[in-house]
Amino acid sequence: IMDKSDTFQCSVITPERVVLDTPATFVAFPAHDGEVGILPHRAPLVYKLGIGQLRVETAEDTHSYYIDGGFAQMVNNRLVILAEQAKKVTEIQPAAAEKALAEARSMPGTDTKSQDAKEQAVRRAKTQLKLARQST
Repeated sequence: IMDKSDTFQCSVITPERVVLDTPATFVAFPAHDGEVGILPHRAPLVYKLGIGQLRVETAEDTHSYYIDGGFAQMVNNRLVILAEQAKKVTEIQPAAAEKALAEARSMPGTDTKSQDAKEQAVRRAKTQLKLARQST
């Protein structure tokens, strides 16, 4: 049996809805500069999110999401993840991710701005495809 002090509240929120709100034992999220792991009673922090997998471990289960940009804030034993997008890894269709990757690769990269947009689109699609393949 887990003691309440072994958990912290984790909320994942997108502009559309609250995706997850649960007591967690461990969370790993993609920061802009690498993966960050959070345990209960972590000192306060604010991180800029990157593109990748968010793992929320609870006493019963592990929730896995693809997230894309936003911020994470840990304060008073509560982690709030404000993401542009949060999609359950099990809901990502490999075929749709492959199509998105093909479309991203065919984007014009004629100047710096369009080249950056193309690289971001390719990274998003590759990450979703990798996560979708892992979950099957």
